[in-house]
Amino acid sequence: MLSIFDNGGPPACPAPFNLAAYVLQHAEVRAEHPAILISENKDDQVWSYAVFSAAVRGTATGLLNSGFNTGDILLMRMGNTIDFPIVFLAAISVGIVPVPTSAQLTPREVERIARNLNPAGVVSAPGISTISHNRQLSLPDLQKMRDCPAADFVQSDPNQLAYIVYTSGTGGTPRAVGHAHRAIWARRMMIRDWYDLRPQDRLLHAGAFNWTFTLGTGIMDPLSVGATAVIPAADTDLAGLPDILARTEASIFAAVPGVYRKILKSETLPKLPALRHGLAAGEKLSSDIRTQWQTRVGTAIYEAFGMSECSTFISSAPHRPAEPKNLGTPQIGRRIAILGEDRPVPIGTEGIIAIHRDDPGLMIGYINAPEETRARYAGDWFLTGDRGIMQESGQITYCGRNDDMMNAGGYRVSPLEVEAIFANHPALMQFAVAEVEVKPGVRIIAGFYKGRDDVTELDLHAFAQERLAEYKRPKTYKRLAEFPTNPNGKLLRRALPDLFKD
Repeated sequence: MLSIFDNGGPPACPAPFNLAAYVLQHAEVRAEHPAILISENKDDQVWSYAVFSAAVRGTATGLLNSGFNTGDILLMRMGNTIDFPIVFLAAISVGIVPVPTSAQLTPREVERIARNLNPAGVVSAPGISTISHNRQLSLPDLQKMRDCPAADFVQSDPNQLAYIVYTSGTGGTPRAVGHAHRAIWARRMMIRDWYDLRPQDRLLHAGAFNWTFTLGTGIMDPLSVGATAVIPAADTDLAGLPDILARTEASIFAAVPGVYRKILKSETLPKLPALRHGLAAGEKLSSDIRTQWQTRVGTAIYEAFGMSECSTFISSAPHRPAEPKNLGTPQIGRRIAILGEDRPVPIGTEGIIAIHRDDPGLMIGYINAPEETRARYAGDWFLTGDRGIMQESGQITYCGRNDDMMNAGGYRVSPLEVEAIFANHPALMQFAVAEVEVKPGVRIIAGFYKGRDDVTELDLHAFAQERLAEYKRPKTYKRLAEFPTNPNGKLLRRALPDLFKD
């Protein structure tokens, strides 16, 4: 039996189609219902569906009046404010292609993006690095557009380019990922088989808006079902998220595992009676975080696996929780395989997780990089670059990124396997491993940790000796004050070897 999950694929996306129109489909019937709630200093700002939709469609008219045309690329240099989703959806509603980017990019990084995409214009907020452009709109310019007459949605082929996002760079170099309007249609599968998202829900997401996890899970998906998106203010301390969850009566919380870890460091947490469950993605969720959250907060965390190129497509959910140590199951409608040598491997065999090229959530391709796009395919399968094992039940065990695999004396070792062992060490708060070069041509596994002051390297060696085969054990350990993470709290494993040299 081969490692293939295929139940016929999802229903076809309607045509013609517009992503923004789909997201705002409930604007009339739920006109007074809160669409977006921005939480800031205990003074929550509420945007109803009617007001938010009018702002989006007015801004769309303003963009057209400013000289943008259908098909133009719009570079977004904005932060976590209400202006971000308004501009993003406004552009898409009239066929302009927005490119949301991290507010933390340096001027040189922004210039590199501009050279690659040649945008027709730039929208920027104060305090965020940008580029000079002959069509540059400021935040006040954009806010005035909200009062313009509502633009009509431009309906087109669902395969038409809708927006561009940048990968996090886990593969080495960030790439421009082009997504079609149909991408939102594919998200119906995760709404059912991950979130269990309902119109009465209030979903709070802790990430930056430019990230696909936040854009989809935190904004577009709640709106597309008529629910409420809860947005922490841009300067919100992660330690304050539990209070926001309590005050706004959020029923679903979404974050990377690192955010859950930071919240759990607090000695006291407020009661969260409205919270139904948590959602985690972006990196592997450790069993200790899952268990601590269940014990202290009283709700489960449901994990999902995905990527900028296809969002999430393997997940657990309230109606089908993951088996121990597994990610979950491919969402109904997905076609997933585990490949080895470009063909599916037998059930129970490790290989590369792959998505069928017909998945409606899969990217159109890397923009201006056809060779890189072709390199990601093996026949009809898109190669994720992550490794996994499919069980007979369809559940997927995650084995780490293909390019993160460590080589110890000729043996391939997954960092996740080693980290899962150390997650049970009572004196450690955080632990990760990476392959490091100790001298030319000599590479070993090193452990990086944050923990109590009394933890010694001898303690860690003894702990590993009882629990790991010799070739899997770290040969040395380094204490860190803080772990390197991206703006969304995701571990930057590739930065660890450089810290070893410090």
